[in-house]
Amino acid sequence: MLSETINNILVPQVPVIEKILRPIIVYLALVVLLRVFGKRELAQLNPFDLVVLLSLSNTVQNAIIGADNSLVGGLVGAATLLTMNYVVVRFVFRHRRLDQLLQGSPAVLIEHGKLDKRALAKELMSVPELAIVAHRQGYGSLDEVDRCVLEPGGTFHMVRKATAAKRGEAQILSQLEQILTELRRLEAIRPK
Repeated sequence: MLSETINNILVPQVPVIEKILRPIIVYLALVVLLRVFGKRELAQLNPFDLVVLLSLSNTVQNAIIGADNSLVGGLVGAATLLTMNYVVVRFVFRHRRLDQLLQGSPAVLIEHGKLDKRALAKELMSVPELAIVAHRQGYGSLDEVDRCVLEPGGTFHMVRKATAAKRGEAQILSQLEQILTELRRLEAIRPK
């Protein structure tokens, strides 16, 4: 009984080469699929995207481990995935053109304060979703954004309009002046 349990835990039920090939194939397929379906999957998860990604991990689990539930088999699969990712990241880092091909190009969503609805549609993103991203980055509204770029890795780069930035600077300077005035008043009434 104990030896059978130990055997089930430690001895893979499928050949080790299969345990290595399965994660490699799934890894490559997921990289291609995420590239095809766009940066939005990486940029911001709405509830639907979250459900898809969670389901995706469960869906490919059996493709990675096959008919093997052994501890060693799982560790071989995990080690293969991590090794594959390490190799791909290092290889792509050394080959810039391949990196651009795999990751894609940035998408300019706002240019000179004007929304590019065509670019938003291409990235399957709505204006309210973009407004949420702007709020998370400290903007009151999209009207304050001069330029917004969705980078290939799924991050947003936003540049504030000059007028909004100057308004913010003026507000800060005004508040600093009020603080200085209050400090002077307090110093004048402080007992010596």
